[in-house]
Amino acid sequence: MTSRGLLPWYRLGYVTPHPTVDTLAYEIYRIAPAGVMLVTTGIQIADYTPEAVDEQLPAFHRAVSLLRDRRVDRIVLSGVPIAVALGRGGMKRLLDQASARAGVPVDTDLEAIIAGVVHLGIDRVAIATRWSDDVNDGLVRYLAEADIEVVDIVSSARSIGENAAMDDATGMALAIELGRRAMQSSAAPGGVIMPGARWIAIHALEDLETEFDRPLFLNHASALWHALHHHGYAGAIGGWGRLLASLGR
Repeated sequence: MTSRGLLPWYRLGYVTPHPTVDTLAYEIYRIAPAGVMLVTTGIQIADYTPEAVDEQLPAFHRAVSLLRDRRVDRIVLSGVPIAVALGRGGMKRLLDQASARAGVPVDTDLEAIIAGVVHLGIDRVAIATRWSDDVNDGLVRYLAEADIEVVDIVSSARSIGENAAMDDATGMALAIELGRRAMQSSAAPGGVIMPGARWIAIHALEDLETEFDRPLFLNHASALWHALHHHGYAGAIGGWGRLLASLGR
């Protein structure tokens, strides 16, 4: 019996902010090359606050240990509000500690987005989110520490519960709406960051980039690019935006 090409050549570990995983697996398996295996576990963030994040840090370290035992090649802590709550200095310290414990690189989707923005030579962005002003303001400060200027903010402020309850069709339509408004900003950003993992948004990559001729950065696409880029993957991934198409170049 042959393996029919099913043997994974890359195992990408994910710690999600929530115990239920749906859009992560759905999007990654759409855009990842064959042979990438997703290995997930979750913690349970109750709110977009530093207190809620601090409460779950012991659970995060346990999750990293679980993924290490599954022999993953890289671990991603998903959830931009987690990074925002910790601040960039705190987030990078946490990633360094977790990487040392795991013996493999530990990343977060926001750091992957930053790496992608830098990779494409952009320093002025608009952001489009479903979050409240305090989370958006924290994101602006975080990006400023990476020398990325936020020139406009488009937001449809919702709570963590409201975002979780949104149905897929509404979320997909909202991704296009928010992304388009950010792309149309009179501030003329070089690209748009549209963070958030609890919705289906990858359809917006080609649609909006083609319409506005500037890149769009999403959580899952950016984290996958960052992982494969560091792995040395040489094949461009077409159809899912400029960042993934830049692999191997």
